[in-house]
Amino acid sequence: MAEDEITTERIVAPGAEDLERAAEAALRPRTLGEFVGQRVVREQLELVLHAAMGRGRAPDHVLLSGPPGLGKTTLAMIIAAELGTAVRITSGPAIQHAGDLAAVLSSLEEGEVLFLDEIHRIARPAEELLYVAMEDFRVDVVVGKGAGANAIGLSLPPFTVVGATTRAGLLPAPLRDRFGVTGHLDFYAEDELRQVLVRSAGLLGVELHAQAASEIASRSRGTPRIANRLLRRVRDWAQVRGNGTLDLAAARAALEVYQVDELGLDRLDRSVLTALCERFGGGPVGLTTLAVAVGEEPETVETVAEPFLVREGLIGRTPRGRVATGRAWQHLGLVPPAQDGLLFE
Repeated sequence: MAEDEITTERIVAPGAEDLERAAEAALRPRTLGEFVGQRVVREQLELVLHAAMGRGRAPDHVLLSGPPGLGKTTLAMIIAAELGTAVRITSGPAIQHAGDLAAVLSSLEEGEVLFLDEIHRIARPAEELLYVAMEDFRVDVVVGKGAGANAIGLSLPPFTVVGATTRAGLLPAPLRDRFGVTGHLDFYAEDELRQVLVRSAGLLGVELHAQAASEIASRSRGTPRIANRLLRRVRDWAQVRGNGTLDLAAARAALEVYQVDELGLDRLDRSVLTALCERFGGGPVGLTTLAVAVGEEPETVETVAEPFLVREGLIGRTPRGRVATGRAWQHLGLVPPAQDGLLFE
């Protein structure tokens, strides 16, 4: 089961469906100056883009890595906007044959930006074609079949590839080496998320109180996409059940309706923690057993719930299975078993 399929219904899922991407487009920054957070990556891109424009040449290829929802697609759009050129968007899963990539590359115009999302999932034959295109701005098209096949080299105008990946470790070294600029996007601090929310509220035309912005930011898992999604849900609550103003009471009431607690945990997260602590005494317990206890598939627990719970220090992975940390017991308001040496401090 694909990750997108198992995160669809979660309000705190970092991924986004096509319908939500349309809503995101209205809130997306258009320039590096408008982009909040990721100071190191912004500074690197600013230097590279301004230097390239000063020389009148296409900038080096750019690789952006990091968890979903942090702004990789937005930065690709900004790169094209800063260069004053068009952006061509495709993804690794959409390119399964070398011919698919050759068709895209051969239609690029000089200076254009090619955005390859989830570039680590591109098919191997297409990947090898991309090596040559990125380094030599050339693509070999095979004409004919069998013994009569002939490779014709086509020159390409200079262009810039912006690759995005959530799993940089899966990129082969030859492809990684073709990128002149590599930037890793980190999770956002709460004050950065507050800035994102204030800007988004202005674009949505709603009044957002400072305390409400802080409350939403603290439950957004360090991810702007989740913050903006929660902001829209709080706006809905204020419109239907409130007075239209996004104050602290509206934020708390709306997030309670959508079952997002103070740490940003939702129903699935709390189910995993509760089962681990109450049914299995804090562990260790195997993944399959834990998944059965919460009525989910093991893959869902491992890929959807666990990453955030581990990052927040609520559960740990050991050779014998999953264990609850002291913070997990505290968050659930439970008392850990006495003399349990497996609990993380």
